[in-house]
Amino acid sequence: MTTENAQGNNDKMDRIVAEARRERERRETTYRERALKLFPKICARCGREFEGKRLRELTVHHKDHNHDNNPPDGSNWELLCLYCHDNEHSRGLVSEWVGEEAPGETRQPSATHKPFADLENLLKGEK
Repeated sequence: MTTENAQGNNDKMDRIVAEARRERERRETTYRERALKLFPKICARCGREFEGKRLRELTVHHKDHNHDNNPPDGSNWELLCLYCHDNEHSRGLVSEWVGEEAPGETRQPSATHKPFADLENLLKGEK
């Protein structure tokens, strides 16, 4: 690949990424403004109040984790501070990592075979 082609590909990728970021910011601005009008400027988890410059530390959390689900009544949103919002999302990641259920999640057992179920009899030579 020539240097010109590589530069052209980089320029195209930069434009695509910039457009995606603008679209995300536009979408977030729309529901963020609505959420800030609907709800008191208080973190729904820790209860801290926000105003002025610190209002930017208050985020809109989608309860069902679907950022496209933005009902006009705000029923899928809650305002969380940055710390509580990070905690909310990391709880699900940690539970996936350790194999436990996250709150509100039902998980099927990953394996049903129990290889050591009859180990004692096998060791004794019984079947």
